[in-house]
Amino acid sequence: MPQFLFHFAQAHNDFRLPELESIAELLGISLSWPSEFEYRDTARPFMILGLDQEEHARLLARRCILIKAVYEFYAQGSTYEELHGSNRRNQTLWKRYVENTSFRFLVTSSQHKIPQMRQREVIESFAYMGFLGKIDMKNPEIILTCFEEYDDRHGTTRAKHEGDGQFREVFFGRLLEEGSARQLIAKFDVKKRAYFGNTSMEAEISLLMANQTQASPGKLIYDPFIGTGSMSYPTSHFGAFVIGSDIDGRQMRGKQKTPGVIRAANQYGTAARIIDLATFDITRNPWRCGELFDSIVTDPPYGVRAGAKRLGRKKELPDYKKDLCLQHTLNGRPDDQPYIPPTKPYELSHLAADLVLLARYLLKPNGRLVFFLPTVTDEYEEVDIHTMLCEGMEVIANSLQDFGSWGRRLVTIKKTTQGKYSPPTFEPTREETARIPAHRDFREKYFQGFKPKADET
Repeated sequence: MPQFLFHFAQAHNDFRLPELESIAELLGISLSWPSEFEYRDTARPFMILGLDQEEHARLLARRCILIKAVYEFYAQGSTYEELHGSNRRNQTLWKRYVENTSFRFLVTSSQHKIPQMRQREVIESFAYMGFLGKIDMKNPEIILTCFEEYDDRHGTTRAKHEGDGQFREVFFGRLLEEGSARQLIAKFDVKKRAYFGNTSMEAEISLLMANQTQASPGKLIYDPFIGTGSMSYPTSHFGAFVIGSDIDGRQMRGKQKTPGVIRAANQYGTAARIIDLATFDITRNPWRCGELFDSIVTDPPYGVRAGAKRLGRKKELPDYKKDLCLQHTLNGRPDDQPYIPPTKPYELSHLAADLVLLARYLLKPNGRLVFFLPTVTDEYEEVDIHTMLCEGMEVIANSLQDFGSWGRRLVTIKKTTQGKYSPPTFEPTREETARIPAHRDFREKYFQGFKPKADET
């Protein structure tokens, strides 16, 4: 199987492999992972993967947000002697370009700036390749690139070229495609959006979530906590149709006549793919048949800037007040104002478990639920994610965005069953597990500074 060198952006490293696997599955691409575990280290910017054909590498670079570029892989080594030895053994890969191909050599690195003089020395060390074509610095037919990988030295003070040449490993290959999908981060920048709020998801993360849903033309995707629509724009950009709902219709509408979500979708040219927006509580939802959606993607409110709510009251009303509320609901209030039903807090661990139940009912077989779950770093254990699962639902990815004392996990759950299920009842009585998950009562823990109550003064 031909090998290709992938150069990844040094951002959201934990999201890299789940995104790559999701897009490869969507496009029907077979991936051959490196045999040595060291080369699957997501902290490193480079990875060598086997693919059936060159076109597959190009397709991945055009869709994966975290891919900066992809190369036909020629050689690697811990020293240049090793690199050149490997490159000579693989001359069948590059000798077809020797006779009459314009080319350009680049020498670059990660976490380091290489002096121009040494760049020239490195380029001259490849003279044995004997390229006879024209050197073209602007429009070459091929670009040959040599990468030096240095350890991350952020936060340390050093001279300009200190440690030059003390690289961890060096790679060599031919550029196939630069990662064009990363340009979408600027396109969906929240600051440039026609409509956004203080809880709008940042562009790069929303694009990663869209890739986890495997959004593509013809798919139907649902966001049950759509808010200002952050997830609807990238998923509709990739061709999917979107339906959104929220318990607070003001978040979707904004203050103008045209709903804010639609105005922003118009900005991106995808308003025709926003099928509808609805206002309701997911525990009192109007869905009367299941297996409607290919994916569900959402960022549930967890209380830092906006708490989750559901219909109901914290305290039960006396019977005469219940009758009065019922009359107002059916006939309208005497002062001609609409009756607004009361809401109560929706505890995050209950919301997450209910969301999985709803997804099992609404998703087609093999459909995906993609959502963020905040967790307390010191309390988190892998089992916490599994406390919310139900029969027929399986976790296939769990990526951490680390903020120090807490983090939020992008959880991808797949519906693995072909069985049909009745609509969930969202009963308030629940079976309590022996372990309290790290996302239970997250809002209270956040405002306490994640300190145990015993430490409070």
